[in-house]
Amino acid sequence: MLSKLFLAWCVLGLCVLNHAYGVARAARWLRQRRISKDRVASWTWISIGLAGFIIVLHLVEIAAWALLYGLLGAMPDLTSATYFSAVTYTTTGYGDLVLPGEWRLVGAIEALTGILMCGWSTGFFFAVVSQMVDAGESR
Repeated sequence: MLSKLFLAWCVLGLCVLNHAYGVARAARWLRQRRISKDRVASWTWISIGLAGFIIVLHLVEIAAWALLYGLLGAMPDLTSATYFSAVTYTTTGYGDLVLPGEWRLVGAIEALTGILMCGWSTGFFFAVVSQMVDAGESR
């Protein structure tokens, strides 16, 4: 049980590293963007790009959890592991697939990680939109 919790802690750490690196890259990318005269169109494309990039970050994190489950036999195959990981990370939790008893706390750690990473993404996205609105008001 402790070894599984340690592995969960390691994957949590990978998710935080991935997210921190990704958000830093996105912030750098945003600083380089030029807002065109048609701010609405420019902001729309920037928002679409940012949303897509954030989703990719989350998909990488879901894949990391899926690899843990799939490679260590907690799920019957990688497809099931990926599906289970996606519904757990997003806290959708359909319940049609469940982890074996000794893995269930790991699933809970994944759900908590997903909540934290989604919250981080939401906060970042909100900050970006707030800056866009503030920049629009000052012109």
